[in-house]
Amino acid sequence: KFAMVAPDVQIEDGKGTILISSEEGETEANNHRKLSDFGIRNGSRLQADDFLQDYTLLINVLHSEDLEKDVEFEVVGDTPERIGPKASEPASRNISNGSDDGAQPSTSTGNQQ
Repeated sequence: KFAMVAPDVQIEDGKGTILISSEEGETEANNHRKLSDFGIRNGSRLQADDFLQDYTLLINVLHSEDLEKDVEFEVVGDTPERIGPKASEPASRNISNGSDDGAQPSTSTGNQQ
């Protein structure tokens, strides 16, 4: 649902409890467990980071009895395919050296041998 490539998900509980790790095998034991096994209830918050894509989501878990039949969960809010640049940011920025310090590429036309 969130188009994450290598997510790390932790409970925002002050303990840093990791539910999903991008490190292979690190949290496989959690795969069969329910969220309630970790003390996650209505109102709990999760933080999901995708280092490879440089984005973070804060997920508010809300319990609902009003889901359609056979629907286990519903994502409400902006999903990645609908998220664009903020109104105050340009759609693209020309950053060629990994920083935003205004450095421009060389335009030298000297003799090259």
